[in-house]
Amino acid sequence: MISLNNADVIVIGGGAAGMTAAVMAARKGRRVIILEHMDTLGKKLLATGNGKCNFANEAQGADKYYGNDPAFVLPVFTQFGLPELLEFFEELGIHPRLKKGGYYPGSGQASSVRTLFLLELQRLGVGIVCNCGIRRVTKSKKSFLIETKQGNFHATKCILATGGKTLRKSGSDGSGFLYLEALGHHIIDIVPGLVGLKGKQSFFGDIAGIRADAKIDLYINDQWICKEEGELQLTGYGISGIPVFQFSRLASRALTEGKDCHAQIDFLPSFEEAELGTYLAKRFALSSHMTMEQPLLGLLPDKLIPVLLGCAGVKPSACATGVSETQIMHIARSIKHFRVDITDWNQFDSAQVSAGGVDTAEIDPHTMESRLVPGLYFAGEMVDIDGICGGYNLQWAWASGAVAGIHAAADEERL
Repeated sequence: MISLNNADVIVIGGGAAGMTAAVMAARKGRRVIILEHMDTLGKKLLATGNGKCNFANEAQGADKYYGNDPAFVLPVFTQFGLPELLEFFEELGIHPRLKKGGYYPGSGQASSVRTLFLLELQRLGVGIVCNCGIRRVTKSKKSFLIETKQGNFHATKCILATGGKTLRKSGSDGSGFLYLEALGHHIIDIVPGLVGLKGKQSFFGDIAGIRADAKIDLYINDQWICKEEGELQLTGYGISGIPVFQFSRLASRALTEGKDCHAQIDFLPSFEEAELGTYLAKRFALSSHMTMEQPLLGLLPDKLIPVLLGCAGVKPSACATGVSETQIMHIARSIKHFRVDITDWNQFDSAQVSAGGVDTAEIDPHTMESRLVPGLYFAGEMVDIDGICGGYNLQWAWASGAVAGIHAAADEERL
């Protein structure tokens, strides 16, 4: 049993990255303590993948990640990539199941992943101190002093894995960044990633609840940035769903820099615009006895049609008799180029990940050790690396935690 005040390695933060770091360091025979300010470890893990825990993805690469230097992930994944992760999970008793490129536990439950981690930490004799609010982290010549509400702790090495600023109730509240200024590190401003975006237009209350397969283009200062496709969700505040999540960190960052952002939505990506115009002309020719909105009822969600017609300058209740070629062209353009002016992001606490964090230029990507403070390591979401949807953020947590734990356990002087 280790001392509850002295350790070779102290891990601050008991989420996915912190637990992995602790396991790896303890497997090297080091005395390890986890300090967690919530009442238990792994709370945020329980919410991942709607409780099903999409913990990795078979498609990997720096192009799946954002940050000032996305290539920072490559030396980490070289040491602890997908094969090493799957082997590690099998050792814990987690049998991986592949579904549409994503890896899930065979149980289909995030709770089983958390439980098996806790059992491994117990087997290794890792000290766990919960409800442990951190007050200050300082470094002397040979050791770290961590001052907490439950007393002082000392360690030769310290791993910071406190998470970002999402899901405050899970403990991921950004508090870990408060210790870093005194240690000389710089923080890239934190913005939400994988989050819904707020729209300026007044029509969102009328179309809230609609889900539609769509193509969405993001523009920043009227310059095209990227395209995403998938199930779009229209909400009372704006736009959401996986295609929006995928570029939301780009929009969030641009908004904090005072740039203009808008999304352009194509509600019928299977049609070319000219093809759609021809189709609509035929529909209206057969529907002269209807109103302008009725010929579109079999093509688009009913609540969306009046808004699209309004954007095209067409009155929905007007008679379809005599509809002009110009009106049809405007309707087709409204369907294919529906504009949403983005003004803000949805509540920070609704984001699945935060973007920004410790500047990767100040971290060695081969070890996750600070370039400024020897013996200090980082892991997970508090580093300026964040991934797209599909298990990438958890995969970064496991990998960065593993690399930090392995190297923190190597060749240190013990207290």
